[in-house]
Amino acid sequence: TSPPTMASPTLSPDSSSQEALSAPTCSPTSDSENLSPDELELLAKLEEQNRLLEADSKSMRSMNGSRRNSGSSLVSSSSASSNLSHLEEDTWILWGRIANEWEEWRRRKEKLLKELIRKGIPHHFRAIVWQLLCSATDMPVKNQYSELLKMSSPCEKLIRRDIARTYPEHEFFKGQDSLGQEVLFNVMKAYSLVDREVGYCQGSAFIVGLLLMQMPEEEAFCVFVRLMQEYRLRELFKPSMAELGLCIYQFEYMLQEQLPDLNTHFRSQSFHTSMYASSWFLTLFLTTFPLPVATRVFDIFMYEGLEIVFRVGLALLQVNQAELMQLDMEGMSQYFQRVIPHQFDSCPDKLVLKAYQVKYNPKKMKRLEKEYAAMKSKEMEEQIEIKRLRTENRLLKQRIETLEKGQVTRAQEAEENYVIKRELAVVRQQCSSAAEDLQKAQSTIRQLQEQQVGHLG
Repeated sequence: TSPPTMASPTLSPDSSSQEALSAPTCSPTSDSENLSPDELELLAKLEEQNRLLEADSKSMRSMNGSRRNSGSSLVSSSSASSNLSHLEEDTWILWGRIANEWEEWRRRKEKLLKELIRKGIPHHFRAIVWQLLCSATDMPVKNQYSELLKMSSPCEKLIRRDIARTYPEHEFFKGQDSLGQEVLFNVMKAYSLVDREVGYCQGSAFIVGLLLMQMPEEEAFCVFVRLMQEYRLRELFKPSMAELGLCIYQFEYMLQEQLPDLNTHFRSQSFHTSMYASSWFLTLFLTTFPLPVATRVFDIFMYEGLEIVFRVGLALLQVNQAELMQLDMEGMSQYFQRVIPHQFDSCPDKLVLKAYQVKYNPKKMKRLEKEYAAMKSKEMEEQIEIKRLRTENRLLKQRIETLEKGQVTRAQEAEENYVIKRELAVVRQQCSSAAEDLQKAQSTIRQLQEQQVGHLG
């Protein structure tokens, strides 16, 4: 079911006023009382990098992968990175401090922490920071892990079949007997045992696989459990996949509101949102982008949740609207598979920048959630009513068949009665004739007896 029609927004997605409002920057004065001079300087550098990226983004006519544009993009990106080479070193040192002073950063320096995460967590810090972000560092379920591996799961065959298709080109997961495939199987099996309602769902292995690239299997298991419990993933992976339906409904609303022309084109081509966006939500872009880009999105997801999936998804459509409008369904399918995944390979920062230029209203999303729940509840009631009517109809049919069968039986009985009556009438007539014959015979016998007596006398 499509969301209600919305008026198109007054600002275009690329307008400078919207960029100024939505760019992911923090004010240097925000939380300033909690930041040291070094941290304030770093924040200023981050803002400078944002401005460079924003200016570079405005200078690009499109992100359609043409040689001229990709060349200018590389030059701009390299110039930006050379101007900010010290930023990477400062960031590396800072992340060590963040990991050691985590609670203080979460409480008192949240805005800077959010900004740093959007800029990407350094590779060597991801394991600990991801665990800290989802509070998975000290979970009781970790102690159950080794015992779970000794048990058998009804999902084992399904998991074995799918893990061979999870990151098949990645060195860690190559080969049937690879360490990567073995630990991936272990984590997926263990989860299927602690959450039997969900068990195993195709797509979740990509998330676990990414975790295993960063940390040991016990820790990856704990993080995955936390993601399923606290990040809406469990609802996404339930057999009914009701949460996926909600996400698609909310995304369609954003598409209709912010890109009405593209939405109309999609509809005219019967190019349904679920055809391209389902994997975005189920695998968090891990099957869309190359790992360096997808991991940047995952960094933000770990802190901000599914909101980043909506933002990145709509940003991709905004960037590619002109090209998509020229294509039919088959052309769009190919474009989503071949072109879109590699547009930001050399500049993931620009993808993040574009994502935070997308309008996202949490209150409106909450309202859409209630609207969707009410709609589904009504559908459920209608389905229950339809089921009741079907049952009633079936019972009525059975009753009619019984009655019709009864009528046939009575007709047969009537016919049989008629035959019996005819036969009875014949028998009665025969009986009457026999009685008359008997009477005549008896009369004849008496006459003969009387004659015999007369002769003797």
